[in-house]
Formats: sequence, structure tokens, C-alpha cells
Amino acid sequence: MSVVASYLLFYCILIPLSILPMRVLYFLSDILCFVLKDVVKYRKKVIVSNLKNSFPQKSEAEIRSLTSKYYQHLSDLLVEAAKMLTISKKELLKRYKCLNADILLPYYNEKKSIILASAHYNNWEYMVASLDMQIAHHGIGVGKRMSNKTFERLAFAKRTRYGTEVCYADNVRQDMENHISKGDVCAYMLLSDQSPNDVHKCYWANFLNQKTALIYGAEYFAKKYNYPVFFYKVDKVKRGYYEVSFSLVSNSPQQTPYGFVVESIAKHTEDAIKAAPQFWLWSHRRWKLTPKEENQ
Repeated sequence: MSVVASYLLFYCILIPLSILPMRVLYFLSDILCFVLKDVVKYRKKVIVSNLKNSFPQKSEAEIRSLTSKYYQHLSDLLVEAAKMLTISKKELLKRYKCLNADILLPYYNEKKSIILASAHYNNWEYMVASLDMQIAHHGIGVGKRMSNKTFERLAFAKRTRYGTEVCYADNVRQDMENHISKGDVCAYMLLSDQSPNDVHKCYWANFLNQKTALIYGAEYFAKKYNYPVFFYKVDKVKRGYYEVSFSLVSNSPQQTPYGFVVESIAKHTEDAIKAAPQFWLWSHRRWKLTPKEENQ
């Protein structure tokens, strides 16, 4: 996409869309759901295959029901991501609440940076946008770069306007070192459920009934800097409203055996998914890597 097209998409479509009231956006989400599910059939084979492999005990009717619910959730996520571009602080904090942020305070008072690990479960964009307002630590979201640099720059400005910093996976080590040198006390938000890019730099474990390549980054940085690790779970209270709760994974990751942190994060993620499967990102090609490739 050209620079001009990126600006037109952002300022002439997404920003005007973002200004609409949520009730209008959810009406549009219902239309979008129909288009994705019944007209375009967006990644339907991937979604159904992922669900069947993850829940082999579920019937065809249950898989169809989960597929429909997932399309509705995905559509809601898309309009909520658009809303994020202009949502006010007050509205954001009303819709996205951290229930037990006080659990992190002792670490902040001890000037200890931490890692907040989670997954693409429920709404993660609101977590990025609100993180720095929700906790005492300086919030930093770690993500992947977009292929469209112009759009990335425009979206970056909106995601960070309430104080959260965003860094990218390819320079997170440098970012951590910079903050350490300045004495900053940070909370690094890492989503650890993507498919790893390098089969030789991942951790293999059972996840949702399948041998799965897991990203090792959260454990690597936790052990390198001895940063305490927390998992945060995002629950959907009702349409457009979420609650976040933190739970400790490890106080002293350097004292834990290899794989403990990454497997604990995977277990927390799996438990959340099993409780309400429709809220995970099933259209992602999560199992692109296979154990066979590990040995090549």
C-alpha cells in the first residue's frame, strides 16, 4: 500500500469510523460478522481445523457453534481496535479495568521491573493503550513490526498517547538495557501465543492437545534480568467491557528449571481458552511449525 493510500485509509476511513458511538460500531460488527462468516468465509478452514484439533472431544455441532461465536468476537475486536484510535481515557478505563494491580506494587516499590505475559485472548489492544494508566510501573508493550511502515507510524502514535511505550521484538533487548541504564522501573507486556519465527529458538510442549512450538522470549528475558513474571488474564464481562487480573508465575525466574516459565504461561493460557474458547485468536495459523521441522 502506498503512503498516500495509507493516509487515506487512516484519516478518511478509520478515524471517522472510530468517532462513531459504540452502539453503532457494534451494529457494524454484526454486519461484518455476517460478511466474514457467511460471505467471505474468512479463514474458515483454519478456524475449524484449529478448533477440532484443540478440542477433539467436541461434536460437529459444538465446533460450528464455537466457530460462529468466534466470528462475532473477531468482528467485535476489529471495531474495538478502530475505537481505540480515538477513545478517551475515561471511556477506556471504564471499559478495561485491572482488578488487582496492587499485587504489582511491592515490586515497583522495590524498583523491580517485571514481565506481564499473556496471549491474544479477548482484547489486547486496550491493554496496550491503557497499561501505563493501570499500574505504577512504566508500561511497555512488545510487539511485531507491521509490513506497512506508514500505517505503523500512525497507529503507533495512537497506541502510545496515554503513556504506554511500544517496542518491537527485534530491539526489545536494547530497549531493556536502555531502561536499566536510566533506572526506570518497567512492566513489559509480552503476548506469548504466536507461532515462533525460528523453529530452533522455541520451546516444544503440549498445548491444546498438540505438540506446539512456544515462544521462549518471556522466559529468556525473565532469566537474563531475573524479572518476576506475572500472567494476566482478560475476561469479557459483557460486550465491550473487560476485566484484567494478574497472577504470579515466578518471583525468581533464575531459580526455576528450564521451561518452567514458558510452560506456566502456556498452562494459564490453555486454562483461559478452555473456559471460554471463542475469545482466542483461532484464525491465526498457530501450528505452522511441526516437531518434524524441529529435527531438521
